[in-house]
Amino acid sequence: MTKPSVPVGIICSQSGPYQAMGREILKSAMMAVDEINNQTEFGFSIAAHIRDPRGIISEYHTVCDDLIRNVGVEHIIGCYTSASRKQVLPIVERTDRLLWYPARYEGFECSDNVIYVGASPNHNVLPLVRYVLDNLSREIFCVGSNYVWTWETNRVTRELVSAADGHILAERLLELGESAVGHIVDEIVRRKPPIVFNTLVGSSSYDFIRAFHAGTKAAGLEIPMLSCSLCEPELSIVGPASAGCITSSAYFESIRLPENRAFVARWKARYGDDSSPSVDGQSAYVAVYLLARALQRAGTSNIAEVRRAAAGHRYNSPQGPVWIDGGNNHCVLTPRLAVSNPRGQFDIFWEADAPVKPDPYLTQLDVAVSPSRETSAGDALPNAPHLRVVK
Repeated sequence: MTKPSVPVGIICSQSGPYQAMGREILKSAMMAVDEINNQTEFGFSIAAHIRDPRGIISEYHTVCDDLIRNVGVEHIIGCYTSASRKQVLPIVERTDRLLWYPARYEGFECSDNVIYVGASPNHNVLPLVRYVLDNLSREIFCVGSNYVWTWETNRVTRELVSAADGHILAERLLELGESAVGHIVDEIVRRKPPIVFNTLVGSSSYDFIRAFHAGTKAAGLEIPMLSCSLCEPELSIVGPASAGCITSSAYFESIRLPENRAFVARWKARYGDDSSPSVDGQSAYVAVYLLARALQRAGTSNIAEVRRAAAGHRYNSPQGPVWIDGGNNHCVLTPRLAVSNPRGQFDIFWEADAPVKPDPYLTQLDVAVSPSRETSAGDALPNAPHLRVVK
């Protein structure tokens, strides 16, 4: 008997300045769709309707409108940058649809019509900056793409560093897709900051990392670079210059969990031994499974019922246990820190001892807690000073 079909929209750019990450998201999402459609435990199949906004921010609203008006989807998976999510947000709220957003992001947003599957700022920015403050330096030079991801990430970083009596030495911004990075590398070589925090996106980041590596090597400098977004496919794109980057993420291909080993094996069987899943791609895979399991439990695609069915349901995903916090629609994840190696992989050197509740507005933030002393539930230590984050 043919199973009923549930239409699901998938929005990810296959061209433009961050096309590589859009393609990774699509590959992982379709891998999950095909797996689910071949499993008997699901009483339906997913009909994926794919749209390509080509990295043009205004196009995200256009393709989302098309999916809702002309295809009739109630659930949409995708968007990569926060700028693209912001374009889609008004239409999914107005039409009461549900966006399953896979990318890690800057926080300070909470919509009933978005399931935030990627890392919140307390999952990625906080562990990274705390590690730097405890182990490397209290002075950071920031370089990023000129939009909300960098603005908010830099703001949180500045608050953390200032609370530790440190300093943000500079904040240099480039437009999305900008490749003229030489002047920033020249400034870094001249000023010799102890740490560089890179929040550039896509091709801008790749150009900067190569130029940074060449410039600092020529000057005889060894300056650590930080990232909250770099992933294995990007290490391959950048090449040898990508080694040594300290990265914060909920997912790395090198996670030693049976679920991840099986996931990576299926991935390589499908896309080739020389390919690697990305953090946001793996998150898109998780998003499809969270949606499918919620649809199965709800017995309907109705938004309110699916949202209720999705909340609190634990899924042993490739990155470890994941579930949606029904209080804010963000996911409970396990933060990790790693450093990229010359083989195009990450060596994990720290992870939380248990999944951590999402705190998108950083209301539980405690600047005194270092990664090595992180509490699994994100709880503050008694009598510790709390960081003030200006909203």
